[in-house]
Amino acid sequence: MELGLIGLGKMGGNMAQRIRNGGHTVIGYDRSESSPRDVTSLEELVNRLAGPRAIWIMVPAGEPTDQTIQSLKELLDEGDIVIDGGNSKYTDDAIHAKQLAEKGIGFVDAGVSGGVWGLQNGYALMVGGSAADVARIQPVFDALKPEGGSGFVHAGPVGAGHFAKMVHNGIEYGIMQAFAEGYELMAASPILENVTETFASWENGTVIRSWLLDLAVRALQADPGLKSIKGYAADSGEGRWTVEAAIENAVPLPVITASLYARFASRQEDSPAMKMVAALRNQFGGHAVESASDAAPAQQAGEAAQTVATNSPASS
Repeated sequence: MELGLIGLGKMGGNMAQRIRNGGHTVIGYDRSESSPRDVTSLEELVNRLAGPRAIWIMVPAGEPTDQTIQSLKELLDEGDIVIDGGNSKYTDDAIHAKQLAEKGIGFVDAGVSGGVWGLQNGYALMVGGSAADVARIQPVFDALKPEGGSGFVHAGPVGAGHFAKMVHNGIEYGIMQAFAEGYELMAASPILENVTETFASWENGTVIRSWLLDLAVRALQADPGLKSIKGYAADSGEGRWTVEAAIENAVPLPVITASLYARFASRQEDSPAMKMVAALRNQFGGHAVESASDAAPAQQAGEAAQTVATNSPASS
């Protein structure tokens, strides 16, 4: 199969290589001149592909994806197909599909998980779109997914793939936060001496063994105490969207919601909320108010709670 791929960053570049390793032709484009691109413009990319064309987009969600799809709409022909493999919000997919359908262009949304390890291990793929459109791209999906396993689902119509990936990332938030909190508690305990070794011991035989646990152990072995990592954890959007979808569907998500808020807390060097808590304790109980320097050890411990999450792959 012949595929155009737009966006050759950490994910897109590795995906292009894995698809090529599967015996397919990939013509890559990226705005960066230093990227391993094969063409220097979208126009050249479209002209290099034989019809009916298939073009996979791996660019940031939001405006970059919107602009790319609008540009492709003007360049592509009826019967061509566009696959959005970025982390777009699932509600955007129906809009993009409708825009492209005005010219008879197909659309598939593909949630992709695997991070920088995908080239070696394969990618998990959650796909939305019509059965006919998905079938056209199936050879590429087969090349990307892990060998000898499933790792692929046609989750439903347009939007279902990104919805599934959104929930996947919400679950990821919760698991990472649980590991981070367990790490902080063990690091704070005077009775537990070997935190890194304890994490490593869980990799075999326990019910919480997982790839994320393996990555946590790698991080701790490379930097015991995680002294070189700032306690800041960003959120790429899917966690927020998962909580929003839970509210819309009246589904309780206490763990995922709490993990999202914990990431917000990691961005505060000195939490205004906790300042109010300290002030209230002083007012009603006569407790002494600690200075910033007195609170430094506690703050450092709080930062440690986020470092495992910071060191894990992004979306993944």
